[in-house]
Amino acid sequence: MIFGTRRRRRRRELYDAGFTDDWRQLCRDRLDWWDVLAPDERERVELVALGLIARADWEPANGFEVTEDMQVLIAAQAALLTANLPYEDPYRDVHAVIVHPTTTIMHGEHSQVDGIYSDDPTPVLGEAMMHGPLLVAWDEVQDDVHHAGDGRNVVFHEFAHTLDMLDGVTDGTPPMDADLARRWVPVCTAVYEAVVEGRAGEVIDDYAGVNPAEFFAVVTEAFFDDPLELRDEHPDLYDCFSDFYGQDPAGWFEA
Repeated sequence: MIFGTRRRRRRRELYDAGFTDDWRQLCRDRLDWWDVLAPDERERVELVALGLIARADWEPANGFEVTEDMQVLIAAQAALLTANLPYEDPYRDVHAVIVHPTTTIMHGEHSQVDGIYSDDPTPVLGEAMMHGPLLVAWDEVQDDVHHAGDGRNVVFHEFAHTLDMLDGVTDGTPPMDADLARRWVPVCTAVYEAVVEGRAGEVIDDYAGVNPAEFFAVVTEAFFDDPLELRDEHPDLYDCFSDFYGQDPAGWFEA
């Protein structure tokens, strides 16, 4: 009971303080897209990030210490995906974020590209579970921030999965309007098949060929972290993701 009271008090304190100037400066210093957002987009990002920081239980793994700065950097990147989405509370089912100091190893049988299953030990950078916790490796988060632009971002990837789960199905097609869905399915299917067959180019990682859910998460990484290349290699796919997210990241980096 005491611990529950402390958590509620901490959440009230966070909501009362809002997204602080120190947090804004941290994001401005570490996230290369922060200052290119429109004021209303940044306000939405701050609101969603604050809600995630305040509401979710931030749990360290293996004796790791999760600092407030870590929470802010993870939550702000997660919130970027939602800047223009129509969902009122997009991360309502993310009740806990587990932060590992480094990559964990998956044991047991699991799916790989082309539907092949393997029981080889596999490194896990992050994981999102339906109605369960979300896991990220902090060293990977740091690397993604430091090497922004390489098309890889574990926070974008895992939180894209949570958006995909909003309709209760993890199938690579998150909730969207009917007009977009009519374009989305054939365009994504064509590129997904190209990934599986090894003819999709360089910007989309091969892991996108595991299944449609991973395809959506991997393309989300490229869309926000290497948008110019994604638009050049797959313009129709880029347009679909731009219409879904309501953003045009390629425009951020054009001269």
